[in-house]
Amino acid sequence: MRTRKSRVDPHQFIAHLLHFRYREVTMTLATLAVFTSSIVFFPGWGNVMKGIQSDVSTELFLLFAVVAIVAGVVKGMIGFGYALITTPIFASVIDPTLAVVVLAIPPWMINMFQIGETKTGISFVRQEWILVLLAIAGSITGVYVLAQYTAGPIVPFLIGVIIFAYVVFQVVQNFVTIEEAHHPVALSTAGFLEGFLLAASNLGPLLPAYFHTFERDTERYIGGLSMVLGIIFTVRILQMALFTDLMTTYRLWLGSVIAVITIVGLLLGTYLRRLEVDEQKFNWFVITLLFVISLNIFRNTIPKLF
Repeated sequence: MRTRKSRVDPHQFIAHLLHFRYREVTMTLATLAVFTSSIVFFPGWGNVMKGIQSDVSTELFLLFAVVAIVAGVVKGMIGFGYALITTPIFASVIDPTLAVVVLAIPPWMINMFQIGETKTGISFVRQEWILVLLAIAGSITGVYVLAQYTAGPIVPFLIGVIIFAYVVFQVVQNFVTIEEAHHPVALSTAGFLEGFLLAASNLGPLLPAYFHTFERDTERYIGGLSMVLGIIFTVRILQMALFTDLMTTYRLWLGSVIAVITIVGLLLGTYLRRLEVDEQKFNWFVITLLFVISLNIFRNTIPKLF
C-alpha cells in the first residue's frame, strides 16, 4: 500500500493557514463549522435527549460517542467506513430516518478535513469530474426518495448483500487489484449509485469498493474519495435543510456534536495511516471490517424483512 510520508508541523500549518492555502483552510473550516454549530444550536440541557426519543438513556448516548470515535479511527485509516459502522448501529436504536439525517453531518466534516489533509482532492476532481456530477445527481435523487418515503430495511439489506458479495469476491480472488485501470462506465455508475445510496440510507459501499480494487495509492485514493463524498454530503445537507423538513436545528446540532466527538478518532486514525503498513495486512483489515459490517447489517435488517 503506497502512502506519502508526512510530518505534522504546527508552525507551518499556521503559516499556510494565514496565507489561505486551500489545504489548511479546508481542514480548519470543516472543524470550526461543527464546533460552531454544536454551540449555536444547543437546545438547552433539558432538551438534549428530547429530540431523539424518550427511551434513549445517557449510557446509550455515551455508547453512541464511543461508536463515533471508533468509526472515526477507521475512516482516518482507510478513507471510508464511518457511515457503514455508525448508521446500522444508530438506526437499530433510534428512528432510521433520524439516524440517516443526523449522520450526514459527521461524514461531511470528516471528508472535508481529509480533502485538505491528503492534498489530492482537487487534482482528482479535475480527472474525474463526470463521476462527481453523476454522484451529485444520485444524491439529489436519494434525498428526494428519503423525504417522500419512510426509510425501511430493504435498502440497508441490499447494501449488506453488496458488501458481503464483495468480501467473498476479494477473498476468492486473493485480493485482486488492477492498478491505474480506468473504466468510465463502471466508475460513473458507481458514482451515481454511491450518491443515491448515501442520500437514501447513509450507506454507500460501492465507490469505496471500486477504489479499493482499482486504486492503491492510499493518499490519492483517500483524497479523491473524500472529495466525492464531501461534495455528496454538502449537497445532501443543503437539500435537506432548504427544500425538505428533514434537517431541523436540533438534528443539525446533534450531528455537529457527534462530529466534534468523531474528531478524536479521525486524528488517531490519520496518525495510524502515516505509519508503514503492509499491503496484505491492510487488505485483510479492510475485508474483515467489511465482513463484520455486512453481518451487523444483516442482524438489524433480516428480522424486519422476514
